Amino acid sequence: MPPTLSIVMPVLNEAQQLASMRPWSKGAGDVEWIVVDGGSRDNSVALAMKTGAKVIESVAGRARQMNAGAAVAMGDYLLFLHADTVLPDNLDQFLATLKAKKPTWGFFRVCLQPSGGLLNIVAGAMNLRSRLTRVATGDQAQFIRRADFERMKGFADIPLMEDVEISKRLRRQVRPMIWAQPVITSSRRWQKHGVLKTILLMWSLRLQYVLGVSPEILHKRYSGESVDAQ
Repeated sequence: MPPTLSIVMPVLNEAQQLASMRPWSKGAGDVEWIVVDGGSRDNSVALAMKTGAKVIESVAGRARQMNAGAAVAMGDYLLFLHADTVLPDNLDQFLATLKAKKPTWGFFRVCLQPSGGLLNIVAGAMNLRSRLTRVATGDQAQFIRRADFERMKGFADIPLMEDVEISKRLRRQVRPMIWAQPVITSSRRWQKHGVLKTILLMWSLRLQYVLGVSPEILHKRYSGESVDAQ
């Protein structure tokens, strides 16, 4: 019998995050863990194997890696998890709810760690925005029924905003299930670049995407590459 859930984690040089993870035994027998490496130059692959995950390789790019993981997944549902995000402890309850209610798709509320001050406001704003707009980001561990994911041909092959793009396609069909207990997501991005600067960058990128700027250009801006020649 196939598992209820396949958890797909795209990684690229995430050894530090993978080293701190415990072996993945939650929901054993009903959960399949798949790590998709995009060409890491550190020991991400070796560390992922130690956790008990199925490890495959893919060309780099979050959307491409997640699609590659989904292609080999056996679960009735796919959950896409970032390496710096931790699922809540009540995974068994989550699995039971998937079996009973059979939602088409959904996502989790998010809590940033370390937290405090502006980061609490950031997390609150993310949760409010996603509830009102029904658009989730990858930090919120999107989950999708595999049959529907395959019917929609997965994530768009774009370098950024693949999470927003698929949310918009899905919300046109049905409202998402929002899991109340949050995932814990690292606030390393905000800490590294500064909270206010990161907030402004992310909101600017989202606005530009809505206004029609290509994901390729947005990815360069997100990565700090020059786009003057574009």
